[in-house]
Amino acid sequence: MRIELIRHGQTDWNRDGRLQGSSDIPLNDTGRAQAVETAAVLADQGLSAIVSSPLMRARETARIIAEILDIDLGASYDDLIERDYASLEGAVPTEQIPDEPDAAFPDIEPREAVTARGMRAIAEIRDTRMPLDGPDATVAAVCHGTIIRFVLSEILGEEIPHIHNAAINEIEWVDGAWRVLSVNGSPTAEVRA
Repeated sequence: MRIELIRHGQTDWNRDGRLQGSSDIPLNDTGRAQAVETAAVLADQGLSAIVSSPLMRARETARIIAEILDIDLGASYDDLIERDYASLEGAVPTEQIPDEPDAAFPDIEPREAVTARGMRAIAEIRDTRMPLDGPDATVAAVCHGTIIRFVLSEILGEEIPHIHNAAINEIEWVDGAWRVLSVNGSPTAEVRA
C-alpha cells in the first residue's frame, strides 16, 4: 500500500510566516489553486481514497482534490492534526523551533508526541483502507508540514527538509515496514544527495 502524504495548500498565516499548529485557519486563494495543481499531479495515481486531518485547511485541500478526481472524501483522522504550538500560535518565530519545549518555547508539543501521532495515523489509515482497497492501493492523506516532516524523518532515520505547501510525499508499506519514496515530490535519493 502507498500513502501520498500531502501538505495542505497555503493559508494567509503560511504566507505571513505565522505558526499555525492546531489553530483552524482556512486556505487562501493561492492554497485553493495549489490544491487544483496537486489534483492534476495525482490524476494518474489511481487513488482509491483521500483522507485528511480534520483542520479546515487540510479538509478543504482534500475536498478540492476529491472533487476534481471524482473520488469520495474519506474520513478525517485526529492524529493527523498539526503540532500544537500552544501560546505561540499566530506568532512569527524569530528563532528555530526546538524539538522539545524550552524557555523560548515553553508549551509546544514535544517532537516525540507529534511523531507518535503521525506514525499511529499512517498505521490506522493502512489498517482501515487495505482491507477495503487491497494491498496495492494508493491513498492520499492531506495533513500538515511538521507532522509529515517528523514522520518521514522517523521512517528514514535522518532529518528531512521543510515540507512545501501542497507537496506530495510518498510512503509505501512493504514487507512489514514503511519506506519513503519521495519528499516534496522528488525521489528520496535526490533529497539525500
